[in-house]
Amino acid sequence: ARKFALEEIIPVAAQYDRTGEVNPPLRRKIQIFLLTENLKPPCIPSCPPTGGLGLGTFEACLITEELAYGCTGVQTAIEANSLGQMPVIIAGNKQQQKKYLGRMTEEPLMCAYCVTEPGAGSDVAGIRTRAERKGDQYVINGQKMWITNGGKANWYFLLARTDPDPRAPAGKAFTGFIVEADSPGIQIGRKELNMGQRCSDTRGIVFEDVRVPKENVLIAEGAGFKIAMGAFDKTRPPVAAGAVGLARRALDEATRYALERKTFGKPIVEHQAVAFLLAEMAMKVELARLGYQRAAWEVDAGRRNTFYASIAKAFAGDVANQVATDAVQIFGGNGFNTEYPVEKLMRDAKIYQIYEGTAQIQRVIIAREHLGRYKA
Repeated sequence: ARKFALEEIIPVAAQYDRTGEVNPPLRRKIQIFLLTENLKPPCIPSCPPTGGLGLGTFEACLITEELAYGCTGVQTAIEANSLGQMPVIIAGNKQQQKKYLGRMTEEPLMCAYCVTEPGAGSDVAGIRTRAERKGDQYVINGQKMWITNGGKANWYFLLARTDPDPRAPAGKAFTGFIVEADSPGIQIGRKELNMGQRCSDTRGIVFEDVRVPKENVLIAEGAGFKIAMGAFDKTRPPVAAGAVGLARRALDEATRYALERKTFGKPIVEHQAVAFLLAEMAMKVELARLGYQRAAWEVDAGRRNTFYASIAKAFAGDVANQVATDAVQIFGGNGFNTEYPVEKLMRDAKIYQIYEGTAQIQRVIIAREHLGRYKA
């Protein structure tokens, strides 16, 4: 994965940042590489229904860090599959896993996690998309927003309200569905032009009288909220790993530049102000890596990792932003210019404090888990 990132991703990262699109041949090359190198999909269990390799979350995170070192936009464009797949991995029956996860191991396909809405991001309980049971089908109406892989997905995991009572608790009001992306009534919006990770495909999606068979319900009606939230425990460690990959790249770029750039007759790395800044950056990268590895290890050990997953995600997201900003500072005026790589790293880093649970939501979770342990 490291070799592939250096040889295949880094040389084209700036180009795809400008175009806002991963070239289809490169997308296919990456996906085929992951398939043939026994890396894809690392999160799908190894069992006859899916054909997955059964690599653990720890291994998946190592892979993610390396690909993110090359470009987090490209990495997100490819590996956002993990979030879309996770509800089916943790809650799908054998038939659902064989049908929807199995196809992901057979050819380079994409899927997407359809939960966020224009008025419901961190407040998942505010989702308004409705699913009404009609015979052996559900009819879905609503709008989703900021859906990664929205225009590339073969199928979606979708969270919708099935209990019309607005007072119904979130744990009973929502249902998780698997929705074929080519279903009649799905309208895919324009690709959003984002600050960073621009070659990730992010769109709004409208569902208008979309019919989904009851066989595509995960577990049962009313179980969707728990499934959607449970997926994050498994996917936040890889998100943290991506942030570490970006931070490590920023540190490496800044270190190389500090060794080459001279001021006052010597390389700037010999100025204590710069050397200490690099030392702080290095400490943060190493500690953030240990954070995601602990969170991933807890998953692979079969334990609930909510506490560690949120710590890893919050800390690594903050570190990515801090280290990328410091890298721009070390580059000085050059760091503010698009001819150098660190301005892109700084733009790409910001989303790590937002998607898959904001930095503030992580702190809410960490505080709740910490106090729960203390009281116990």
